[in-house]
Amino acid sequence: MSSDAWEVYAIKYADRNARTRADSFIFDDNHDAPHAMDYFMWLIRGQGRVILVDTGYDADEAAARDRPIRLDPAEALRPFGLAPEDVTEIIVTHLHYDHAGGLHLFPNAQLHLQAAEMAYATGPCMCHDTLRMPFTAGHVCEAIKRLYSGKVTFHQGAAEIAEGVTVHCIGGHSRGLQAVRVRTLAGWMVLASDAAHFYENFAAQKPFPIVVDLQDMLDGFATLRRLASSPQLIVPGHDPLVRAHFDTVLAPHIHRLDVGPASIIPM
Repeated sequence: MSSDAWEVYAIKYADRNARTRADSFIFDDNHDAPHAMDYFMWLIRGQGRVILVDTGYDADEAAARDRPIRLDPAEALRPFGLAPEDVTEIIVTHLHYDHAGGLHLFPNAQLHLQAAEMAYATGPCMCHDTLRMPFTAGHVCEAIKRLYSGKVTFHQGAAEIAEGVTVHCIGGHSRGLQAVRVRTLAGWMVLASDAAHFYENFAAQKPFPIVVDLQDMLDGFATLRRLASSPQLIVPGHDPLVRAHFDTVLAPHIHRLDVGPASIIPM
């Protein structure tokens, strides 16, 4: 890859171990086996820019949902020498609470969001409790407030955020879910976010149970493979295996992704 490749980091801020495979996969034969989940943000750095991908959620949201966090999202960025006000660009992959629950922590950031996601989170689908469950009204309202202050850039489908950083609308899990493609030293890397919560979702074509459009989710697995130089460079949104295969740097909760996995990821 060229010398203007980007650095990419996974930043773990929470985890949840009291889960089973039924919480992660539809039609899984071993549905009652334990299946842990990690919660990440991602940082893209290069060309004189820092781009945050998603924001995690804060202590108030953790208490409301009884899903404790290990680190406040703003605190999790300190090893990079970043204060919350230093963050000026955020790619919001979708507006679910665990990805957009910290928007208010970064008041100076311009948000990159799919127009379909804002329409979904503020439209008739939210009349249904099941579809509304992963959203929190305050987070959606924060995105709307940012819109009215001129700090939202909407995208429709694929779009370039910077040279070597693009977003791609996949949908499935949420109507306007977008993945992020990044040019790295290891090749084209794809931050799948919730287009694939776990490696097993796309490797074995196993859908995640929270879904608005199952066909979009399944088609999205192929899109991830098409966008990445290798399946080894698809980074799922919640898989603890990310920490097992990518080196720790700067602090125990940070893993460097752009140089590729330190060991072959089974899939």
